Amino acid sequence: MGARKRLTRTICLAAIVTFSAANSAFAHETEIQEGIASFYSDRFQGATTASGEPFDQQALTAAHPSLPFGTKVLVTRPDTGQAVEVLINDRGPFVQGRIIDLSKRAAVKLGMLRRGTAPVMVTLLD
Repeated sequence: MGARKRLTRTICLAAIVTFSAANSAFAHETEIQEGIASFYSDRFQGATTASGEPFDQQALTAAHPSLPFGTKVLVTRPDTGQAVEVLINDRGPFVQGRIIDLSKRAAVKLGMLRRGTAPVMVTLLD
């Protein structure tokens, strides 16, 4: 019985340590993400976002796959230093390799309107 109890304790402790390490890695991963940003097509103007708000190309908003709605992030282009603060109010992008979809106004502030996409760093603000 004593050996079984020690084995159970060891397994529980290993599970706690593993979960804690995985949780810490996820938290760190979401503080700053690097990848490609894109922006919404004009055809989405007025469409309902995943948060229930109508989409507005002139608002400083963005779509992110997992950050909670209402989260503020700073999106920075490391190649130019341009940055914009946006509010997450939708889900996406749904194109592999992209980490955030921006409103047109946010894309203009990042100087990426002609390119369509740009390398960015997304920093969690709240």
